[in-house]
Amino acid sequence: MQRRTDKELMMKGIKYMGITFTLMFAAPFALYQAFKNEGHPFFWPVLIVGFALAIGAIAMCFYSIKIIIDSLFGQKPKS
Repeated sequence: MQRRTDKELMMKGIKYMGITFTLMFAAPFALYQAFKNEGHPFFWPVLIVGFALAIGAIAMCFYSIKIIIDSLFGQKPKS
């Protein structure tokens, strides 16, 4: 029995991967802006947002890869 790719689940994984790439570019940008302006009153809030975006990027990466793997291999059929 040949398994087929779940196309809806694959598209969901690709959508989440797009969100991951957005976070991967936003996090370093926010961290760079924070460290560039250390004397500014918004240094700590921007730094915290940058770290939150970085942690979100890592988490979304693992989650989107899990969804794509599930769409490719799916659940094992019950015997």
